[in-house]
Amino acid sequence: MKRIVQFLSKRAYIFRDFLLLSFLTGIITGTFVTIYIFLTRFFTNFLFNGDPVITINSLPLWYIYLVPIVSILIVNFLISIDTTVKEYGVSKLAEIVEQRSEIITLKSLFLKIIASVLSISSGFSVGNEGPSAEIGALVSTYIKKYLKIPEKFLRVIIGVGASSGIAAVFVSPITGIVFAIESIASEFFKNYIIFMIVGAFSAFTIAVEYFPAIGFLSPSGRFINFDYVWLTLIFIPVLTFFVYFYLFLQDKVLYVFSLKLFEKFGKFRNLIFAIFGGVVIGTILIIDPRACFTGHFVVQELLNDFSTMALSSIGLLIVLRIIATSVSLYSNAVGGMFLPLMSIGALIGYGFGEIINHFHIIDIQAYYFAAIGAAVFMGVLMKLPFTAVVLALEITNDYNVVLSTGFSVAVIAYVTKLNFNVKKLNSIQIDFKEILNVKKD
Repeated sequence: MKRIVQFLSKRAYIFRDFLLLSFLTGIITGTFVTIYIFLTRFFTNFLFNGDPVITINSLPLWYIYLVPIVSILIVNFLISIDTTVKEYGVSKLAEIVEQRSEIITLKSLFLKIIASVLSISSGFSVGNEGPSAEIGALVSTYIKKYLKIPEKFLRVIIGVGASSGIAAVFVSPITGIVFAIESIASEFFKNYIIFMIVGAFSAFTIAVEYFPAIGFLSPSGRFINFDYVWLTLIFIPVLTFFVYFYLFLQDKVLYVFSLKLFEKFGKFRNLIFAIFGGVVIGTILIIDPRACFTGHFVVQELLNDFSTMALSSIGLLIVLRIIATSVSLYSNAVGGMFLPLMSIGALIGYGFGEIINHFHIIDIQAYYFAAIGAAVFMGVLMKLPFTAVVLALEITNDYNVVLSTGFSVAVIAYVTKLNFNVKKLNSIQIDFKEILNVKKD
């Protein structure tokens, strides 16, 4: 009887500590993510003398090129000091912490945030969500040490932190929870989901006070319009084409270019590619600054039909954002891919809807397909199909979007696997040493 009482007492203490950890992680993470996003916005306005979309035409050409080139060179310098500064995703963080091989420190995270703020504010097409998830993961591990929670719970503790970070940056608690489950802690789902809920909603309560969530102002709820269902069958090949284009540019063209640079210039490869990336981003800023930065504004505009873009502008933005996002990855810009990929998908979907309306095929709302495209493009390229469906549900509350998203992400993910090896979290890893050794053999 005494042993049973001791066992139950121990379980109660662990539950109490986990609940406290989840709440503190959410509050602290929400606060730090809020500060981090404010810093990004402040430096964007500082570097471009206001909103770049408005001010870019008033700035001298040399300055527009100088900002991204100097910024990415500083970012690459920070990476040379500490290689953990480079963004590699939360699942990799969990693996590193578990293996005790290379634990990220406060210094590393501080440098990562500086690198991320510089990357985003200077125009590189990366998002806030990667560093935000890592802020949460690190906060949760430090609180774990203070509360002396057993090491065997480490992976789920990282899941609590990651869900808090994602919930804060997206102002979407459910998406944060599902992201953590699908990326990190699926095996702990049944026993520890309650703590992810506490962490995500605690962070959400902080972030929602300062940032608007990505919303959908005209949902039809549970009403199914089958016009959208059969049009999805036409939309799938269109979206697949652009997924292939993105992967071909990233995994074929830029990969080969990066490899050739390494073979010819060796250790100077990163420096040369950083300058190349800065020139590309500077050029895109001059053409249309909406094709750069995180893409949050683009997604918000398209999902709520605030856009007045012509079809030609939408087509140009799609191509420019694909180039900007791919080049940002290879230039070592620090940040996540969640929102940049969503913005590309939203543009594709909105453009598809506008074409349907232009030819009077059927009377639809283009922003429905913007929502579908945003969720599916991200879900396929980040290998997060379940997160894509839940994201579609949370931001739209519309069955037409959810049904089309679920079907589309399943089909396109399968078709894409036939021709490309889509990497988890869309990270780029090139093992140059292995390649060169193979060539010698």
